[in-house]
Amino acid sequence: MSQSRIRVLVGKPGLDGHDRGAKVIARALRDAGMEVIYSGLHQTPEQIVEAAIQEDVDVIGLSILSGAHLTIFPRVKDLLREQEAEDILLIGGGTIPEEDVEVLLRQGFAEALFTPGTPTGEIVGWIKQRLETKEPEPVRAKDE
Repeated sequence: MSQSRIRVLVGKPGLDGHDRGAKVIARALRDAGMEVIYSGLHQTPEQIVEAAIQEDVDVIGLSILSGAHLTIFPRVKDLLREQEAEDILLIGGGTIPEEDVEVLLRQGFAEALFTPGTPTGEIVGWIKQRLETKEPEPVRAKDE
């Protein structure tokens, strides 16, 4: 980690204007002692990666409800690679169909995806454990 506190950028890429879930996650992460930067709505992948690098974050969490996840996650991952910032964990959530969750994880475009209904404590716990162990273990979590 770059600092003593975990730093997370919560990003809302694309045209989706619904950010209630992103704000709930941001608050849960903040309440768990993490430093959270919220990108605001309608950000491009380029803006999100630039902000993540400037803010020296440990994690980018993308909230996607628009259906553009198969385009946005690979684009953000490519930009992180181009900027030599692949040490920033890329996770996400939102309304992502099960088959697309499997594709994104299998192809390495996200370290973890948390779909609606995932308890916020599970997300907090995963981030803390992943940054402490540095073990690359993809995760898919959803409401059971």
